[in-house]
Amino acid sequence: MLKDRIVMLETPEAVESFLADYPTSVIFKAGTCHKTMQGFGFVQEVLEPREDLMCGVIRVVEARPASNLVAERTGIQHESPQVILFKDGQPVFDVDNWDITPEALATGFADLPVGADVAPPKARAGSDLEPYLEVLERFLSGKIDEREFEHTYTHMFRADASLRTNDEVEALNSIFGDIDQHMNMHLMMAGKADTSKLRERAQAAYDRLKEITQATA
Repeated sequence: MLKDRIVMLETPEAVESFLADYPTSVIFKAGTCHKTMQGFGFVQEVLEPREDLMCGVIRVVEARPASNLVAERTGIQHESPQVILFKDGQPVFDVDNWDITPEALATGFADLPVGADVAPPKARAGSDLEPYLEVLERFLSGKIDEREFEHTYTHMFRADASLRTNDEVEALNSIFGDIDQHMNMHLMMAGKADTSKLRERAQAAYDRLKEITQATA
């Protein structure tokens, strides 16, 4: 599984070691907003069947020196989120921000021939759904109203740069859909958007997130 092939790269030394061990691989630079979540979702779709590729992840805010080393070593200007594909230790493709799309990634990965399966390290990447479950529970139990729930949830999601599975992203997106579009429409309608089925969608999302949490426990 892809989560077994993800390595967090927190230092320049970790980057050097990763590329030495896996010269044909992927490095993903994670930013601090939901662009990272969406971008990684697309990367996951392409990487999931590629058992021959490891993915090194750099959380830019916490690991700036590691990110800087990648920029210096490759000559590729830093962006986040950003995907860089390496072949035999050399960068052969990069894409960043909203340009990280399934179509763009398909083009880049097409230049990486499928090799032998890699033996992933023991460390695994994970994500925390508790903040979402907590705000959903407060809303569904009546502790907060629709207005407070909408504000809290949408801003939480927009600031979320976690590396999540497609199942998680789909469940989180199911309440309000495209968060940016929703927030813009909310402003245009002065907060008068139709929320008649909000509780129903929230309950369905809560149930799905609980299933995911239990399955990965």
